[in-house]
Amino acid sequence: MSIFRSGMSKTRQSFFGRIGQMLGGGAEIDDETWDDIESLLIQADMGVPTTQAVMQDLQTRVRKQNIRKAEQVQPVLKQALRALLKDPPVMNISGRPLSIVLIVGVNGSGKTTTIGKLAHRLNNINNRKVMLAAGDTFRAAAIDQLQMWGERTGVPVIANKPGSDPAAVVFDAAAAANARGRDILLIDTAGRLHTNANLMEELAKIKAVSQKVIPDAPHEVLLVLDGTTGQNALTQAEKFREMVDVTGVIVTKLDSTAKGGMIFAINHDLGLPIHYVGLGEKMTDLVFFNPDYFVDSLFDDSE
Repeated sequence: MSIFRSGMSKTRQSFFGRIGQMLGGGAEIDDETWDDIESLLIQADMGVPTTQAVMQDLQTRVRKQNIRKAEQVQPVLKQALRALLKDPPVMNISGRPLSIVLIVGVNGSGKTTTIGKLAHRLNNINNRKVMLAAGDTFRAAAIDQLQMWGERTGVPVIANKPGSDPAAVVFDAAAAANARGRDILLIDTAGRLHTNANLMEELAKIKAVSQKVIPDAPHEVLLVLDGTTGQNALTQAEKFREMVDVTGVIVTKLDSTAKGGMIFAINHDLGLPIHYVGLGEKMTDLVFFNPDYFVDSLFDDSE
């Protein structure tokens, strides 16, 4: 809980903090109260459909509990927000000799860094034998960065020179992971969303070659989204979901200037589970998404 509260201090001080301030005092609930809450939720990157769902649930709860004072609304708002979030399912990375996880996302989302942190978590905390595949061959920096993370975390990396065929790198990595008895292969991919057709073709090739080694691969397709980009992240998620069967989401940079509302929109509008969130720069700051801790950390109290 403490890492959520400390990591989300900036989020707490922005729009959700303003909701808490607005609901303080002994004022009666009126139409303006509802309008103010709705406006702040939309400004917090929750989006209109998700905000409307929250407002409907909140007003129903307030009516049923016969609440009349604005200062009594915040705990009920927290209940409505929590009800919107589904508990993430257990990831499908166990129960077989080798599980393959495809990591997708646009350049700049923190994708390669997130792969490094996830490798550390799985390899050094969960005691799984992890390997990395540098499938983003279009950016030399991505290959270098992934190899650096491999050295830092003690995880082997399969890479080729910049510009080489990503599918060939993935095939080599899958074969190597299988031969060396690794448990999990994390595959970095290119994030050139502006060339959708090429990216879709590339992801399809990567999927096909990984299936030559492990027939039912990939077992998870995780989309990395930058929490500071708000509704743009939601648009990215929709586009990636059209191109590839995204099974879950990792939201990065929630410790930065993220407003936090897009977490609810991803869960509600897209129905995608959030598995991990990034709450800082340290290697250990990629943590399991806990809906209870997340909602509590949006507000100043812990009711």
